[in-house]
Amino acid sequence: MSDEAVNPTHDRTAARAHLLARLHRWRGLLGRHWWLLALGIVLGGAAQGVVLFFSPPSFVSIGRMIVSIRLSIPEGSVYTEELSNFLGTQAALMQSPAVKNRAHARVMSQRPELMAHPVVLKVSVLPKTTIFVLEATGDNDKYTEAFLQACMEEYINLKRELRAQTSDTTLAGLTEEVLRLEKELRKSDEELVAFQSTNSVVLLQDQGNSAGHYLGALNQRWAALKSEHELMQSLTADQNLDRQQQASGIASLPEELPDKRFRGGDSGTDSDYFKVKQQVLLLKAEQEDLGQYLRPKHPKMIALGEEVARRERLLNIYRQQGVEQLESRKNSLALEIKNLEKDVKEWDAKSLEISWKMAEYQRLKANSQRIQALYERLLATMQTLDVNKEISPESVTIMDKASAAFPGRPGLAKQLLIAGLVGLAASVLLLLVLDRLDDRLRSFTELAEQFDENMLGQIPRERPPVGKQQLDFIQREDTRHSFVEAYRNLRSSLFYMGEPAQRARTILVTSSVPNEGKSFTAANLAITMANAGSKVLLVDGDLRKGGLHDRFGVPAQPGFSEALGGGTNWSEAVQPTAYPNLSVLSRGAITLKASELFVSSVTDEFLKGVAARYDYVIVDSVPVMAADDAASLAPHMDGVIFVMRADSTSARVAHAALELLYQRRVHLLGLVFNAVRPTSGDYYYYYHKYKDYYKAYPTAAGSAKAK
Repeated sequence: MSDEAVNPTHDRTAARAHLLARLHRWRGLLGRHWWLLALGIVLGGAAQGVVLFFSPPSFVSIGRMIVSIRLSIPEGSVYTEELSNFLGTQAALMQSPAVKNRAHARVMSQRPELMAHPVVLKVSVLPKTTIFVLEATGDNDKYTEAFLQACMEEYINLKRELRAQTSDTTLAGLTEEVLRLEKELRKSDEELVAFQSTNSVVLLQDQGNSAGHYLGALNQRWAALKSEHELMQSLTADQNLDRQQQASGIASLPEELPDKRFRGGDSGTDSDYFKVKQQVLLLKAEQEDLGQYLRPKHPKMIALGEEVARRERLLNIYRQQGVEQLESRKNSLALEIKNLEKDVKEWDAKSLEISWKMAEYQRLKANSQRIQALYERLLATMQTLDVNKEISPESVTIMDKASAAFPGRPGLAKQLLIAGLVGLAASVLLLLVLDRLDDRLRSFTELAEQFDENMLGQIPRERPPVGKQQLDFIQREDTRHSFVEAYRNLRSSLFYMGEPAQRARTILVTSSVPNEGKSFTAANLAITMANAGSKVLLVDGDLRKGGLHDRFGVPAQPGFSEALGGGTNWSEAVQPTAYPNLSVLSRGAITLKASELFVSSVTDEFLKGVAARYDYVIVDSVPVMAADDAASLAPHMDGVIFVMRADSTSARVAHAALELLYQRRVHLLGLVFNAVRPTSGDYYYYYHKYKDYYKAYPTAAGSAKAK
């Protein structure tokens, strides 16, 4: 498969994985901090409630206006309004600053005892009606009621003024247009009169008809003569004489052509030629008949021969005359065609001139009629507009006057809802900020997206038994099926990694920071390998705070520290455990000079010795970022396993720790994702899809009973 076919598929897979990782992360973020969203809603609503509680009381007055578009005007109404956005336009006009300012001025002029107060005006339209509901809210009941009533009245006054202004503007514009059209109409009439003074329209029509008929006849005659001339060019003298025998002349011109030079004449040459030709044929036939019984020297035969010769000479004379007549006819036809072409051009020019004059007349006449019609229509419109301007139609009228103002908190539920939504938005914003600051890995999908290293496996999170603070290591008949299967998967990843001769046998287990489960992972991995029949040595390489000896119940000293320091042979410090095939080398005495021990040659000698005695050596090390011990010991190992804890390991810190290992040219086997929540998206699907297989595990009692 080509790279062009692979790359789009890879890009789509990467995009899908990125989206899946983000969804898992956001879902986990909401699952952990859902209370923050609820708290934001409650705090937003509570804050708005406090503001409303301590705000001064408000008074509400309500009025209604109704639309009455249809008007009955005898003269015919020309007043219309834009109806596509009519309701919204009128509502906006009712709430416009112009109406409000006029309303405030109206109240102050009519009721000077009232002091001006701020009033909020809200206009809405009842659903499926054309009724406007105006709601005024203010802190003074009398002023609020008066202001709302003034708003409705001033809205009507403003509409009336706008309509009158529009009518005056329109009337002025129409008057100017009428004057302009009057000038154009006068000019058009003058042009039409000037044309008729120099051209008779009736005579032009007659001339046009006559010229058309005569031009058609000329074209027909010209076409006939041209066809005959072309035929004459292709005929021989004999063919022409034969043709003249069949039709002795060309067709004459139509009767309406007065020119006699176009009419043909008759010729007797062709008839004499055919008579002589017939006589020659008869004489030859008679000569042939007599030749059957008379000799050629017979007087009759000689006389017939002489007569035939004489007639043939006469026939040649007639043929020569036919040739001359043919040439003469050709020349005559060419001359006639030339004359006809000249006449056709002359009459064609005359016909075009007449047609142009008639077209000019029609254009002038149509233009005059068009201007006249527009002029009359505008005059009628001006008369109707002037009449309707005095009628003053109103499209919106007052239905209910402003009601007496009553105490209320308009939109209380809406304000609380908006405040709650604002609190929710603030909580979501806070969650996004926390998500940007918190780079801890939440799911296996997210881990695979941010790290290119090989993923060896993921270990599910388990809770300690009741009454215990620590999880137990894997047991022989362990009922934590998914937990055990995860370590078996990790073991298989190591067993089948590469060729048998190249597989890592000395393995270091480390992490970026403490409390990520590296020691627990190293111990369970060693136990799982030992259960598979491999001889395994678990080494506590944390010479500062190692505690594997407590978990396995073996002495802390002598141990790894003494083996590297030269005080004890490592084989004497190795302790057996309760797990078959598994031995433990505890940390030994605590030392702060572990890095010096790990960079010495004794470490290589120790690893060579244990590698010769055991199939696998698992070394638990100090976290990479805690001390230099892991970075110093790792280059001596065949491979390193890097443990990361879900919901705990920082991606930035993990990248920094891996970079330190890469600088030491460490062979990183892969990553282990520890303590994965079973409810996380990717692991939840895996666990619930295959959990039925775990039920097939027989317990020890069940096995015995079966036996």
